[in-house]
This record gives sequence, C-alpha cells and structure tokens, in this order.
Amino acid sequence: MQELAVEIQDLRYRYRGEKVPALKGIDLVINRGEFIVLMGASEAGKSTLVASLNGLIPHYHRGRMKGEVQVLGRNTKDFTVAQMAEIVGLVFQDFEAQLFSTNVELEVAFGPENFAVPREEIARRIDESLAYVGLEAFRHRSPSTLSGGQKQKLAIASVLAMHPQVLAMDEPTTDLDPISKYGIFQITDQLRKRDDITLIVVEHETEEVLHADRIALFDNGELVKVGPTRDILQDVDLLASHSVMPLGIPRFFKSMGFEKADLPLTVEEGLQAFQKAQWRISTEKYEALVAREQEALAHLQEPLIQCHGLTHTYPNGVQALKGIDLEIMKGDMVAIVGQNGSGKTTLAKHFNALLMPTEGEVLVHGEPTEKQGVFKIGQTVGYVFQNPDHQIFSETVFDEVSFSLRIRKMPEKEIKERVEEALVAVGLEGMEDADPFSMTKSGRQRVAVASVLAARPEVLILDEPTTGLDYSEQRGLMDMVRKLNEEGSTIIFVTHHMWVVAEYARRVYVIKDGRIFLQGTTREVFSHEDALKEAFLRPPHFVQFSNRLGKTLLTPEEMLSCMA
Repeated sequence: MQELAVEIQDLRYRYRGEKVPALKGIDLVINRGEFIVLMGASEAGKSTLVASLNGLIPHYHRGRMKGEVQVLGRNTKDFTVAQMAEIVGLVFQDFEAQLFSTNVELEVAFGPENFAVPREEIARRIDESLAYVGLEAFRHRSPSTLSGGQKQKLAIASVLAMHPQVLAMDEPTTDLDPISKYGIFQITDQLRKRDDITLIVVEHETEEVLHADRIALFDNGELVKVGPTRDILQDVDLLASHSVMPLGIPRFFKSMGFEKADLPLTVEEGLQAFQKAQWRISTEKYEALVAREQEALAHLQEPLIQCHGLTHTYPNGVQALKGIDLEIMKGDMVAIVGQNGSGKTTLAKHFNALLMPTEGEVLVHGEPTEKQGVFKIGQTVGYVFQNPDHQIFSETVFDEVSFSLRIRKMPEKEIKERVEEALVAVGLEGMEDADPFSMTKSGRQRVAVASVLAARPEVLILDEPTTGLDYSEQRGLMDMVRKLNEEGSTIIFVTHHMWVVAEYARRVYVIKDGRIFLQGTTREVFSHEDALKEAFLRPPHFVQFSNRLGKTLLTPEEMLSCMA
C-alpha cells in the first residue's frame, strides 16, 4: 500500500461574507511522490484547496472550515502556517508578490535562513535550486530585472530551497509566453521523477498536463472526477462541460468516430493513428480553404493604423521598440504575439497614443498620433487593459460604462442608448445597477470592454483579454469580440494563448526584441514552427499535428472540412 502525502476528508469552506461555499465536501487522497493536477472552471475551489494544504486555511484566511486536512500526518488545524511551511511549499498564482529580496541569491536563501539551516547548507541549496530552474547565471541580478518566466522560476527555486516534501503551485504559467510555460513544465517533469516530493499543480492549460499522474476535475466547489491523466483528457465532453479546454487532437479523432478509450492525445500518437487509418487530406479542399481566406483579406483595403520606423525608448534607457513598420487595415482581426518583454504591449499602446514614438511615427486615419492626442484618438481607438481592475473604478456598471460619454458631455438620452447597446454586445444587459467589483474576473473584463465600446470606437485593442479566465469564459469573450469584428470593428489583441490566435486571428505580427520578426496570415505564421521557436512561441498541438501531415490547419473543424 502506498504511503499517503495528503488526506482530505469532507472539506467544506466558506469565506467570510460569502453566501456560497468555496468547497463543498471534498474527499481526496494524494500518494507520496505523486504528480496531480487540479483543473476546472474559474472559482471552482482549486486555489482554496491549495490554500488549505499549508494552513493558510483555516489560520490566515477568514472563513469557516469543516472537515479534515492531513499532510504527512499533520492536521492543518493543529499546526501553524510556519510549521506547515516546513513540509509544504506553495508557489502562488501571483508569483511576483512572493519576491521581495534585492537579488536572486538572497531570495533563494530567505526560506532556509528562517528555518535556521546552517550557512554552508544554505549555500549548497542556493546552488542546487538555481541550477534546477536554470537561473545560475542570474544569481546577482535583482528580481525586478528578470522576465516573467524568470521570475516564476525564481519563485519555484526559493520554495525548492526549503526542501518541501509537498510542493503546490497555483497556476504557475499564467501570463507566461508558450516557451516559458514549457520551461516551467519541464521543471515539473523533472520534479515528478523524484520520489521525495509530491507535486500538486493548479493549471488551465490542458496541453501542459500530459505528464501528470492524475487529474482532479473541480466545478462549483465540488470534486467532479479524479482519475488517470489519460482517462480524463480523453473525455472531451466532460472537460468542455466543466470549462476546461479539450485537446484538439482527441477532439478531431472523436469527430472521426474513434471510441473514447482509443483517442490519441499527443502529436506522435495522432500521426500514428491518422496513418494507420489511411486517411488523407484533400489538396483541392485545402487550396480552396486558403483561397477563400486570401479573398476575404483582399477586401480589406483601407489602412487604419500605420507605423513608420517606430522606435520607443523608456526614460530608464530601455529601447522597447526598434524600427517597427506595419499596417493594420480597417475591418481586420490581428493578433500581436511574442515572448514576455518583447515589446507587444508597448507597441499596442502607441496605437491609441497612450505612448508616443521616440523616433518614427504612428498614423491613425493618416494623421500622426502626436498631433491628435489621447483624448481625440480615444474616440477612434479603444484600449482594454490586461487587468480590468486597472480600468474599473465606478460603483455601478452603468456609471462605469457611461463614464467616457459623460466626460464628452453627451446628452443623457444618447448615453443611456449607448450603455444599453454596449451591455447587450458583451452579454451584460440588465446588469446596469450591479457592483462591478462583486463580479467575476470575466464579468469585470466584460464591463471594461463595454466601457470602451460605449464610445463606439472603430478599433478595439485588447491586451491579454483571456488571461486568468477559464476555457468557457475565454471562448465567450473571444466569440463576442469576433462578432464585433463581423459587425465592422477592427480588432487588435495581444495574447500568449496560441489556440486563441489559431481560432480567432486573421493576421499575426510576431514581435521579438522590439522588432517584427514574422508576419502574415495566421496560417502562414503557424507554418513556420522553427522560426516561432526562436521567438519563444509554438503553435497549439493540433496545428503541429497538421503541419506534420503537410498542411497547416488551424482547428479540428478545418481539418474535418478538408478530409478526402
């Protein structure tokens, strides 16, 4: 019989002031040395469960707990957070909040020093932990100078240095580019091979969890199902019904009539199954698909945003953009992608005059942004920030959405009409009196979009619109954005989610080190896998699978339509 690392019995928890419990009778056992992934909808209870493992619940968070949580024989009710930290390491979702030291080495040393580990042993652990996450060369750097992926690795190293027997990571790859995500999961893959550590990871990205031993699927505070990773990932309908993105490869094979137990999950398995079935993609159908796409793009003739030699240097001397030349046509839907720190957001902020060029120029409707200013351009180009909480400040949804209209002194009747129109567009009709701060992140994101839409801009820019949302929320938001595009709005979005690019963008700009590294239709860009890897990007598994078959197909539905 395997030794248990974690034993949870009938765990119930309600945060103070909340009517609905966050957890509703969870029973879960985790074996020593196991790698288990917690998945599910937003606010399903995953982060609450993780907080219960090291005593943050019940000792730190305010609320009411029932049931038992035992970790390596310690009942969390009987041990303080500091005592639990001796055996349980926790990497938070907001990993930057975990970093506070003046250099990388001191950050890693902090935990062992607090546990009175001898100095020589601390030095050894610093070397060991930094080598484990590949940050040896950065030991004297300030954490603030690291990229998002490097900061995440540092947060993991600082926890590993305490030699936890249980390591819990709450959405460790949020906000990271695809290659940085891959790097974090390479670390988890190394960790899972060690029998001295039990690994518990909360994750939304289905493609990254293939190496886990088991998946526990949560929804609405309940444990829906727990089972071997393969069994859960093959259950396409189960995942989709609980707001987890099913993998594209099993989705395709399910549509082709494969039984659930036979569904391939990886690119290699997909290729073997495709070839064994002796299927073929029709060249004629594929060429017709590409021709339709080119024809649609050919209708986009009017340049709306143009950059000529755009360079931007921040006051601290960092040159974020280095001679950008681009043209965005009226009616297009464009994705801007690249690794963390590549210059994506800096570029997007030039489109509506939030930033001004250091050299070169940005034209909106043929006129330089420097001549127009942010107030005038705001009527043409709307910007939705990555974090809706940086944008929202009013007490009601109506006040928030109407704010930009009021400062433009519009008549009340028109304000009311525009607010109603914007709320219908984002699916929030009837919510005028709601408090935006009591809504989910997805709800707040929609309020932020509505507040921009009310000004009826021709262009809508969304900076990482799907970050922190579950699959259903991501798809709902992007479907709404696509509908706006179909109704005539020009859409520009910055994202790390490659499946969102594959399914929603018409054209893509890949930014690397402040320059345009690759550009073209989504299909053209995703066909260049080696070049994308240089830019720290990689297409979704399904697109990699189609590339190996000789045709770049962006979705399972596209491949189904091209089968011979």
